[in-house]
Amino acid sequence: MLGVDAFAVAFGVVIVAELGDKSQLLTLSFAARYPAWLVLAGVTIAALLMLGLAVLAGSMFALVLPIAVVQVAAGIAFLAFGIWTLRGDDDEQLAGAAQVRGVARALLTVAGAFLIAEFGDKTMLATLTLAATADPLGTWLGAGAGMVGANVAAIVVGALLGARLPRRPIRILAALAFLVVGALLIAEGAALI
Repeated sequence: MLGVDAFAVAFGVVIVAELGDKSQLLTLSFAARYPAWLVLAGVTIAALLMLGLAVLAGSMFALVLPIAVVQVAAGIAFLAFGIWTLRGDDDEQLAGAAQVRGVARALLTVAGAFLIAEFGDKTMLATLTLAATADPLGTWLGAGAGMVGANVAAIVVGALLGARLPRRPIRILAALAFLVVGALLIAEGAALI
């Protein structure tokens, strides 16, 4: 498949696969807590990195680690993110967006959590499959655009909620989102064992 065709197919497959996915819940909770531009940047970085790995690795991921192991490990990481979020240690980190350390930490948090949530997910597997028969660059760019596009709505909703709600309920909702995503990942991984 040529580059433009690969882009279109990957975009369509990924945007449909992402609608209603756990990563949208995660993105929404981050957007309620952090500036929308920062969440968009984190999601974009994570999506392009994860999908790039899928395109480059092809079917090697299935040989290295079983998907069940990846999902259970990611679930445990999300449970830890939930507990960490409930503690609220990083609320002051973004009090002033001009604090470079706070912004960098938040960007790494968003990108890292999104990367963990999507690693081994159906989007990554679909991209991996498409890349085996289509133009790798077109597949990568199309899948990345589809993933970011599907999460823009979650960023908008989360930003609107974040502007209207006090910080404590946002922190609790974000922690619950992490805990739910963690439980879902563990359940999905356990079902594959």
